[in-house]
Amino acid sequence: MPHWLQILNLPLWGQSLSDWALAALAFALTVTLIPLLRRYLRAKAATYAGEDQPPAIALFAYLVQHTSRVVLWTAALFAAEKCLTLPAQIDRVFGVLIIVGIGLQVGIWLLAAVRFAIARSQPGKDPRLAGSFNVLMFTVRLLVWTVLTLLVLENLGVNITALVAGLGVGGIAIALAMQTVLGDLFASLSIALDRPFAVGDWLRVDDLEGTVERIGIKSTRIRSVTGEQLIISNTDLLKSRIHNLGRMSERRALFPIAISYENPPALLEQVPKLIEAAVRSHPGTIFGYCLLQQIGDAALNYQVYFQVQHHEAFDLVLAIDAVNRRILSLFHQAGVRLAHPMRVIHVQDRSTAGAISHALAADRAGPTP
Repeated sequence: MPHWLQILNLPLWGQSLSDWALAALAFALTVTLIPLLRRYLRAKAATYAGEDQPPAIALFAYLVQHTSRVVLWTAALFAAEKCLTLPAQIDRVFGVLIIVGIGLQVGIWLLAAVRFAIARSQPGKDPRLAGSFNVLMFTVRLLVWTVLTLLVLENLGVNITALVAGLGVGGIAIALAMQTVLGDLFASLSIALDRPFAVGDWLRVDDLEGTVERIGIKSTRIRSVTGEQLIISNTDLLKSRIHNLGRMSERRALFPIAISYENPPALLEQVPKLIEAAVRSHPGTIFGYCLLQQIGDAALNYQVYFQVQHHEAFDLVLAIDAVNRRILSLFHQAGVRLAHPMRVIHVQDRSTAGAISHALAADRAGPTP
């Protein structure tokens, strides 16, 4: 037998040098080849255009990117351990490590798949949905890790029947004691799935109005128009009638204008045209109508209606301000007079009124004998 073969057969910690060499080779190959394979698959997936990439290829590439290095090293140690004949206790430790590593990697892949599905369903990546996304991911994360923990314990030989039964009884007790919290949790999940509103939307809830700042697991925070922060539980919020003003494609402006009777008929005919020109001069507005709504006691009351193609409330205020200024300018150029509040008081001379009342009294008394 050659001298180098005899060296390979020398024992070291209960194993021959050749066994240790095979274990080291298995460890090196696992640590080297798997990252190379992952890089190759990532490069193949990158050959597709972003929009033309098939969903299966995109999901596979996304999962490859979310392969944990800890799991990789665990798999390498497990491959090296199989090349050695170790005591039962050490072998059991490696078995536990690989089961826990597989469970960890499966959980990471499941959560990555959920994030991938949510991203695919929201191609625009609206940042206002971040609150709903966080609530949904919290629920999915809790469910995935609970189920995987039970499966790992079962594979490790732990009898989880009693544990599941205990969790069931304890869960009922906890659910009864935390009805309000669980109600808010499911309400937040309903908000995340149904998306009646998102962060940044302008809401009107009963007599409250403001902008959504954060959608939490238990409550939603709204910045009121007066500046304070409103904290409303998700259950109470969904029970209320919500007006989502943030998703309005346009806002309505409706206001009256009082025109004086002193204007000649020719100018009164020009009033609707002047107001229409004032409305159309502001960008993003759609003129509706300008009608003589009422012939009042002291003025001719017109009603003006137009729409602003912006969903922000401040845009409506700016549009009304600009249109009103333009109306005043056009009325001044055309000579149209606005109505002013006035009160007419008729005054009689006291001496004349006294003489009339004396004559009436004498007439009622009849002729003097």
